[in-house]
Amino acid sequence: MSIPETSLFLKRTFAAPRNKVFEAWTKPEILLHWFAGSPDHVPSVAEVDLRVGGKYRIGMKHRPTGNEHIATGVYQEIVANERLVFTWRWELGGSTNDETLVTVQLRDNGGSTEMDFKHERFATQELAERHKQGWESCFAQFEKAV
Repeated sequence: MSIPETSLFLKRTFAAPRNKVFEAWTKPEILLHWFAGSPDHVPSVAEVDLRVGGKYRIGMKHRPTGNEHIATGVYQEIVANERLVFTWRWELGGSTNDETLVTVQLRDNGGSTEMDFKHERFATQELAERHKQGWESCFAQFEKAV
């Protein structure tokens, strides 16, 4: 019996040009300004080898406890300023170490950028919901970073 696949989809519009939004996903110095899954977390790690087959490693630290959450993965597809596809696995502190897949699609909208975000291959709806809450918190910070 196979495990059902569960996905989450988020759509956001950012008041920034598409290249700036793409850079926020791909430049470590910008990732360190927004990757935090709740107000109690602060970004702690950002390593990027931006090439197909290259790895990334991003993390956040929980302020009250000092516990760290680090995700890692491999870039599957890169179309500058348009599309990123990468695997996602919690290396430390996450809810599961199952590998999932993230797709970020960017569209120019006359000075702003529309982002379609898909995170798929969750084993359960509960895991998808937990990640959705984390991503929504991240994207609130993302908006400030771009």
